[in-house]
Amino acid sequence: MKLFLAVAAFSLIGPVGVGAQSAPASGTRTQSPSSKQPAASAATSGDQKIDPAKEADIRSLLDLVGTRDLVVQSMDAMSKSIKPLLTNSLPPGDYREKLVNLFFEKFTTKTNVQHLLDMAVPIYDKNFSREEIHSLMAFYQTPLGKKTVSTLPRLSLELQEEGRKWGESLGRESMQEVLAEHPDLEQALIAAQKTPPPADK
Repeated sequence: MKLFLAVAAFSLIGPVGVGAQSAPASGTRTQSPSSKQPAASAATSGDQKIDPAKEADIRSLLDLVGTRDLVVQSMDAMSKSIKPLLTNSLPPGDYREKLVNLFFEKFTTKTNVQHLLDMAVPIYDKNFSREEIHSLMAFYQTPLGKKTVSTLPRLSLELQEEGRKWGESLGRESMQEVLAEHPDLEQALIAAQKTPPPADK
């Protein structure tokens, strides 16, 4: 669940982060190959139907910025980072690797990228007017907008990796300081490390 929510937040915010600040005002609709009528109509939280024309524009914007590919990439990267955490959170044993692999296989079959994109439509509808959607579409077809789209996936991965390294560094530093300030805990940790784990039943 945490993985899904994190991916959802990242995919919905990331693609328009630059465009929302940089998009020029535009009152004309920019045509896109993907601006066909949406397959399924999305509803807002109040069960009010979204204007079909605006919904088509939103879906065109999501296609234009490569949201689908970004979601897939993000989910793959996050799954790889979460897998060792999940493995280490389970008691050791021969079962563990098989359980974790089967879990991720099951999770992957349940993750529907199209469903996530459908969820994005009412959120965009709530936060952007149709004119603003047009402006974003116009921006992402400019040279800078196209560069943003092509650079964003790599940029996101680099940010994730740097954030991981920073978190690990802070974690080591914090643990070292705590152990230095509390020698009794350091001795207890050393003793616990020397104690063999209980045999699996």
